[in-house]
Amino acid sequence: MLALEHVYKSYPTRKGMRTVLHDINFSLQKGEKLGILGRNGAGKSTLIRLIGGVESPDSGRIIRNMSVSWPLAFSGAFQGSLTGMDNLRFICRIYNADIAKVKKFTEDFAELGLYLNEPVKTYSSGMKARLAFALSLAIEFDCYLIDEVIAVGDARLNAKCKYELFEKRKDRSLILVSHNEKTIQQYCDKGAVLRDGSLSQLDSVEWSFVEYDK
Repeated sequence: MLALEHVYKSYPTRKGMRTVLHDINFSLQKGEKLGILGRNGAGKSTLIRLIGGVESPDSGRIIRNMSVSWPLAFSGAFQGSLTGMDNLRFICRIYNADIAKVKKFTEDFAELGLYLNEPVKTYSSGMKARLAFALSLAIEFDCYLIDEVIAVGDARLNAKCKYELFEKRKDRSLILVSHNEKTIQQYCDKGAVLRDGSLSQLDSVEWSFVEYDK
């Protein structure tokens, strides 16, 4: 189970503290796929970062009784002066993953070629995203976090991403935040709406669309 209990998050601005997330509560069981609809600036990315452990809440609890990925395609944790391969080794040590197995998957999936052995700071944003996406899928998690972007690159790479995430791992939990109703409907079986920092969890994806369009 993954659960958020009375989670708050604020950030300082020139006009004082701004509350981005206000008293967030929800739970997710293994295998459930939750789509969270929200307009730009609603706090979707902040919520995903908190769930993934990239940031900590100001107050409240995040209970993780299953393994949770970092946000897919998130490259903020890469050390730019290290090569892609060095970053790969470091991540494997953190998650106690087989380096050779992860390397093989990453080489095949990300298709970075010789750039895997070049410093990450020389990568384009697309190359960083492909490396991050490959590493997210090379290490197995019970729950995957997706912030808007489901795939990166051309149509062939896009198809590989969708196969790995939505077919090969269709038994896993998923939290997908987006402003696109069609994306939520295609991949999720539960819905919620994030508006003005508050989350309304609904019984179905369809009811989420009704609430979102108000």
